[in-house]
Amino acid sequence: MRHTGALDYPGGMPDIFGVISDATRRDILQLLLERHLHDGESSVSEIVAKLELSQPTVSKHLKVLRDAELVSVREEGQHRFYSLEPEPLEMVEDFVIPFLSAGFDTEVTVEYLSETGEVLPDPDEEVLSGELASAAENLGRAVSRAEHRVKELVARFRLRA
Repeated sequence: MRHTGALDYPGGMPDIFGVISDATRRDILQLLLERHLHDGESSVSEIVAKLELSQPTVSKHLKVLRDAELVSVREEGQHRFYSLEPEPLEMVEDFVIPFLSAGFDTEVTVEYLSETGEVLPDPDEEVLSGELASAAENLGRAVSRAEHRVKELVARFRLRA
């Protein structure tokens, strides 16, 4: 059986890789990231000037980024202002992080504390009410995301060392 390279990735991921594989689009994303960090947006003419590219070239790449939902656009008269939408890049992050953190053993230890700081017994045997179960699930997700970010930072530090 011949492998075609089309693994079962989360929806849309191969498209995101194709979009960010282009150096010009990565340059545009980098510019928009800088503006995003300062709660700003960039006009097409600003991007053209900073990257020293033609307006049609920049517009073509912005359309690809817009179609991939990596940027959003706000129209004001004849002008268009673009902003970064980083959420779709989480698919790339989710794909890459396991490779960067391979070999790291992480273990999360949970201690339950009372309001006074006293260690409480593990409530594994207790059944939580619907509202508490939902809160616990949300907390678990937050801890998982935090662990994911720590692994990412460790992996980046490891790559630089």
